[in-house]
Amino acid sequence: MRSLTRHLLITIGTLSVALGIVGMFVPILPTTPLLLLAAACYARSSDRFLNWLLYNRWFGAYIRNYREGRGIPRSTRTLTLLALWLTLGVSAAFAVSAWWVRLLLAAIGIGVTVHLLRLKTYTILPPAAPHITPVSSDEP
Repeated sequence: MRSLTRHLLITIGTLSVALGIVGMFVPILPTTPLLLLAAACYARSSDRFLNWLLYNRWFGAYIRNYREGRGIPRSTRTLTLLALWLTLGVSAAFAVSAWWVRLLLAAIGIGVTVHLLRLKTYTILPPAAPHITPVSSDEP
């Protein structure tokens, strides 16, 4: 039974990662909850997959910071909100004709906006300059 549970969690985690990646480009799919679900599934089933997710170069730091309660950078929040409302607006204006779907899109946009605005903001610091020891001028 343990093996079946492990495989099921890995499958759910992998599907969540795939949908989360699609959600980066489709405004209806919530990227962050899907990636956090994947992290939770992997944490209970596979250290290898969890490490891959947490140290992935594209969204690893984002997930680690979110899970540790650090929040998101202001620039990421701004770009995310801009992309969210731009894609929702274009979708509502050109791709959707039913009023209730437009209302649903607006509700999703408001929900995501409120969530993003409630997250902590942190500043991305530039890498520290290497420490250079001054050379003594007493040399001949």
